[in-house]
Amino acid sequence: MASNIANVAMTDPIHIDEKAERSSSINSPVGSMRTGEVVFEDYLHFAAVQRLEEDGGIEATAKHNWFQRLSAHKGPNVNVDVQDSKSYPMTEYEGDQANASKALRLASWAAVFYLITTDILGPFNAPFAISQVGWVSGVVLYFVMGGMALYTGLILWRLFIRLDSPRYPIKSYGDIAERIYGRPARHVVNVLQSLQLIINVATICLSNGQALSQITNFKLCFSVCIVIWSIVGFVVGQIRTLKAYGWLANSAVWLNLLIIFTSMGFVAHSAPNFTAAKTSLGVDFGPVMTAKFTSLPLFSKVNGIMQMVFAYGGAMIFPEMMAEMRRPMDFWKGMTMAQALIFVAYLLYGCFVYAFQGQFTLPLAFQGVSKHSWQTLGNVLALITGIIAAGLYGNIGIKVVYINVVEGIFHGPKLMTHKGRIIWSSLVFAYWSLAFVIGSAIPQVQSISALIAAVAIMQFTYSFPPVLRLGYDVITDAMAADNQHTPGTGSTARIDTWREWSRWKRGLFGGRVFFKLFNLILFLGGLAMACLGMWGAGESIKATFKMSGAATSFGCKSPLE
Repeated sequence: MASNIANVAMTDPIHIDEKAERSSSINSPVGSMRTGEVVFEDYLHFAAVQRLEEDGGIEATAKHNWFQRLSAHKGPNVNVDVQDSKSYPMTEYEGDQANASKALRLASWAAVFYLITTDILGPFNAPFAISQVGWVSGVVLYFVMGGMALYTGLILWRLFIRLDSPRYPIKSYGDIAERIYGRPARHVVNVLQSLQLIINVATICLSNGQALSQITNFKLCFSVCIVIWSIVGFVVGQIRTLKAYGWLANSAVWLNLLIIFTSMGFVAHSAPNFTAAKTSLGVDFGPVMTAKFTSLPLFSKVNGIMQMVFAYGGAMIFPEMMAEMRRPMDFWKGMTMAQALIFVAYLLYGCFVYAFQGQFTLPLAFQGVSKHSWQTLGNVLALITGIIAAGLYGNIGIKVVYINVVEGIFHGPKLMTHKGRIIWSSLVFAYWSLAFVIGSAIPQVQSISALIAAVAIMQFTYSFPPVLRLGYDVITDAMAADNQHTPGTGSTARIDTWREWSRWKRGLFGGRVFFKLFNLILFLGGLAMACLGMWGAGESIKATFKMSGAATSFGCKSPLE
């Protein structure tokens, strides 16, 4: 963040000359006057220009409702003027960036709604989560986590529309992190995002493998079941744009709802699957029991909470979704509706199934009925929705690799070119092969989903957005006393540099102090919960492998058998 407060927001082709910075800071009367660089004010300026163009201009924006005005203007603390925006021509590189960005911007906010509601494992782990913590903790935590996920989603939306433009497009979560905290933050985000996406794909391959093994009455080797879905994923993964996923995502939402209502009916008229509960969870046969608060070991409760975190894991790819929208300002509509649907579906389904199955509730609840024909119906529908969700995860994950490695490091062809198609297909094959290895190595849906929730989902949904907003506010509040910025020239007119206390004082204490403190506390709380979750997931994996009859890595025995 310090380098950005000193007017640095680095992009791929730009390298900062620290010696030149020190020299200009000493010799310039305004403290910092440099040319030839992309500075933080440029991102703010051209993002504001783009939002006004999308809204039909300044006059049209003034007539819109308060929420649209909120997204169109940057606020009084950002010292830029958008009136003469079109007098700054783009360089060849910036023009290429703008054209590539515009070619992908096809999705609507309705498509985003379907994509977000598809970007979940389905609500089928909600009953298991509640069974691990009990009625009271389960309901309260789902509500609190849902509310905070909505808040952090709005933070990401706000940062995107403040920093994105066709000239300097935001393509990923890492771009937002880099513009606020510099290139090291981008690397951290990209590594965690790639890790989360590949394990999400592996988790869905694993759950689909479980479904297929149950459908075949465990006559097919479990590892082969996972291989089959890895091959299907390779075919689905050939889709390169999110718009092409629109109709698939639409169908997945309704199929997930169909699974919810049909399996609720089955659960109400079927005994639990005692055999699978014993194999998967180590729960002995007995009467169904529920509790306000459970007496399970701490790591089991933490594991259950991490299943709840998994429910709100879509924030990781919110920037990628906005990057492919015609009007990113409308993102909040699709996101808010999706979060509301997710919350209602998860809580309704979780409470209903737990009431009937108690301690025997499986990590994939629809597999917990004892009648094979009913298991099969839920499994077949879940196979379809699962592979759609996995395809979405894979699409974003491979784009992260393509943009940062193929285009960024090796300067390869653009994604939508013919050569880009060939490279994309190769990456899809490698990606789904790796997903198979991960899914087969840890054949426990509840453990692997808890682990990735702690390592990555907690950060993208609950830790990173508040600290990104904190950094943005410090930078923009520090700009309040600066002179007028001239965009597109690499020049800034700051009265001091980040090394001087006066700038930090304005940034930290110049306004909204309690809001900044709230975001800092939320960030630290998210990190603490993530550490606890990693410990709980590790203990859960260790305990499950020790159970008699548990599935083994790369084995033929199913976790449900």
